[in-house]
Amino acid sequence: MKINTHYSELPTHYLFHDIDLRVKDYLTAHPDSKLLRIGVGDVSRPLPRVIVDAMQSAAEELAYSETFRGYGPENGYEWLQRCIIEHDFRPRGIDFHPDEIFISEGAGSDLGNLSDLFDRSNKVAILDPTYPAYVDANIMAGREITLIPCLKENEFVPDLPKEQVDIIYLCFPNNPTGAVLTREQLRLWVEYARNNHSVIIFDAAYEAYISSPDIPHSIYEIVGAKEVAIEVHSFSKSAGFTSVRCGYTVVPYETGLQAMWMRRQCTKYNGTSYISQRAALATYSPEGKEGIALNLNYYKETARMIHDELKSMGYEVYGGENAPYIWCHAPYGWDSWTFFDRLLHQCQIVSTPGAGFGQCGEGFVRFSAFSNRTDVIKSLQRIKEQI
Repeated sequence: MKINTHYSELPTHYLFHDIDLRVKDYLTAHPDSKLLRIGVGDVSRPLPRVIVDAMQSAAEELAYSETFRGYGPENGYEWLQRCIIEHDFRPRGIDFHPDEIFISEGAGSDLGNLSDLFDRSNKVAILDPTYPAYVDANIMAGREITLIPCLKENEFVPDLPKEQVDIIYLCFPNNPTGAVLTREQLRLWVEYARNNHSVIIFDAAYEAYISSPDIPHSIYEIVGAKEVAIEVHSFSKSAGFTSVRCGYTVVPYETGLQAMWMRRQCTKYNGTSYISQRAALATYSPEGKEGIALNLNYYKETARMIHDELKSMGYEVYGGENAPYIWCHAPYGWDSWTFFDRLLHQCQIVSTPGAGFGQCGEGFVRFSAFSNRTDVIKSLQRIKEQI
């Protein structure tokens, strides 16, 4: 037996595991501390009642032979696929066949699993800083990775690759920097992919936070993108499904990858739970949309609050306008982990160190607007008084 030796090339721990270890050590030494967590991307607002009712109703169906269901379709129920097309794409002038919409347990899983479609020899371009799973999944597969710096000098907007790459990971609105791409900037990436026979894996998990009219919500708003792009969506950040687990991935026929992804899912994935899919369907109801809009506005206002308050204190901050994350430059020349530790030990605040997202994240920390508003207000006051 031979193991996959590429695992040895990974960092010893995943970023959030490292954070948990430091927090655990702190709480062991200070058991009475009441930590405020404003760094993680987990939601804090309860689900709208109509979504909970939909899950309860779906669970109740399973108690009777007339409505019981076993395995569902591997790529999801058609009623949810059609609803997604009708509400998420047609209003933007985009259309799909239901078979191009694949319902999943969440964006995180699909972003890792899509790696199965591509040969090990492909060169991969990933932004730096970035969501660590993109890098980890391709290290596990043994691929050559090109990191594209996203720096404050270019407002964290990446330049096109200077060399030929085959697979490109883009996440906009961006995690962790909060940066966005204009329509013209995104068009250049689609044009590059078409000219170089590349594929773009576009993480659209945060598109619900876009407020500016000139920022595209989907890569398919760009002409020709169906030929070169796979787009991944999440109900976690838009509808608060971090515990429910549901998302979807769009694999257009034009990419030539739809049949492969279907085959992969049929072999390795037995489908998203019926209860979760009924919950996802309820997000598109009038009551669901209203409840979700209230939650989204809460997070958007929190993001603006964090951004504006930190800026008023003299911090150099980015994001928070079209994204739920605020990217804050560490003061006093501190590195990311030093700032993280100062926030933890002096303010009892848990943030996310930017260095965990890549070399270009060094010197920053990420704050999250998903936190409880009361905790955010307390955290900002502690930072103002103690840092």
